[in-house]
Order: sequence, then structure tokens, then C-alpha cells
Amino acid sequence: GRGAAAVARAAAAAAPSAGAPGRLGRRVRAAFFFGWTLLLSVPLFALMLAVFPAVWLFDRLLRRGEHAVNTLWAFLSGFPFYRVEVVGADLLPAASEPAVYVSNHRSFLDIFTLFRLNRPFKFVSKTSNFLIPIIGWSMFLTGHLMLKRTDRRSQMQVLKDSIALLKAGGSVLLFPEGTRSRDGAMGEFKKGAFSIAVKAGVPVVPVTLVGTGDLMPETLELNPGTIRIVVHPPLHSEDAADLLERSRAAVASALPGA
Repeated sequence: GRGAAAVARAAAAAAPSAGAPGRLGRRVRAAFFFGWTLLLSVPLFALMLAVFPAVWLFDRLLRRGEHAVNTLWAFLSGFPFYRVEVVGADLLPAASEPAVYVSNHRSFLDIFTLFRLNRPFKFVSKTSNFLIPIIGWSMFLTGHLMLKRTDRRSQMQVLKDSIALLKAGGSVLLFPEGTRSRDGAMGEFKKGAFSIAVKAGVPVVPVTLVGTGDLMPETLELNPGTIRIVVHPPLHSEDAADLLERSRAAVASALPGA
């Protein structure tokens, strides 16, 4: 089927080329990447501020105008430094169809990369990310969901807000491992994302990121190369545990060595 074909096409991981730079070269590339990203963020954040009154009046929940600026920023940030290939894009639900997207989490580049899906989702992200100057502020303007990881009240609020967003026609994206993998091995999935999907009555769309950890093994190092986003067929179930197991198997199936 289409899902199997997508996995087959992505079986070879995106890895640094034989001529990949040494550690100093990787750090220089990372410095240019972050400098370029910051340079771009200033005028684009100004644009976000300019359109925010209209977004607040006419699209307060979904904030598609702000998301469009985020997507432009992510594309322009990465374009000079690496390439992104989307495998199985035809499996994506329409932009107007609500869904819970779940992905493995390996690198700082994951967030930049997932904007290439061109779907107006909201990330669920830890509170400290919203405090990062300009980037965190743009997340706040876009309406991404803030989570205090160890706070039960915050977890319940994110659950409530996610369901409300999905029932209004929006989508959410979560990293069910809960944090970045430090050793490259995919961690266990937590149940929250799948409970949200069941309660809202929407599908889960598993997504595998291949190569982000090779390109940016450490936050201050960056290799050249290509990242692959592998989209798997949407999953439906009324059982959160079933959705978790099937989603994790789908994401794992496109990782190197699977």
C-alpha cells in the first residue's frame, strides 16, 4: 500500500556525507544557522505583531496567519543549510481536517522541519520554550500550547485546550516521547496524545523524522545533508492504548535499522 511504499522509500536514513565537516566546521555551520535564524526572526516577528489584531478579531483560535509566518520562518531558516524531503505527503489529511500529529523527537531541528508539512497545527511545548526571546514570543502569538511537564493541573489544561482546538477544526502536534532522545534510540510513548485523539474523535497521524539527529547531533553542531519526513496513514481507534502501540510501530518502521 501507499504507507508501505513510503516506508520503503525512506529506509535509507539521511546521514552526513563522507565529506562532512569536522567538529569545528560543524560548530561554525551551527553558528551561522542560529545567526541567520535570529536575523530572520526580527522582521518576521514584526510582521506577526502587525497582523495579530486581525488574527485576534477573526481567527482567535486557529491563528492561521501567524502559523503562515512561522512556516515561512522555518523554511527560510533551513533552506541555506539542509534539504527536507517529505515522503507520503499524499497521506496527510487536508489542512482543514483536525488531527493529532505525533512524531519522534531527536534534535532541535525537529520543530523547524515539521513546519514543512504545511499543516496549521499547534505544538504542545514546555513552558521554558515560550520564554526564549522572539522565538518563544512568536509561539505565544501563534497560540501554541504551553505545558508545565510536572504540573498535573497544567497537563489537564493542555488536554482540555487540545480537545477544544480539535473540535474547532484545528490540529495539534505532540512528541509522545516527552523529550528529545539523547542516544538516538526512540523512547517509550506517553499516552496523552492518544487520549486527546480518542476524546476529540479525530485520527492520529504518525510521522517519522529521519536524519535530524545526524545533522544536528548536538545543539551547537550542524552537518550538511537531507532530512526526510515520512508520513504514515492516519490511524483511527476508540482505544488510546491501541493508538499508542500502532503509532509507535508506524514511527519506528521508517527509522534506520527497522
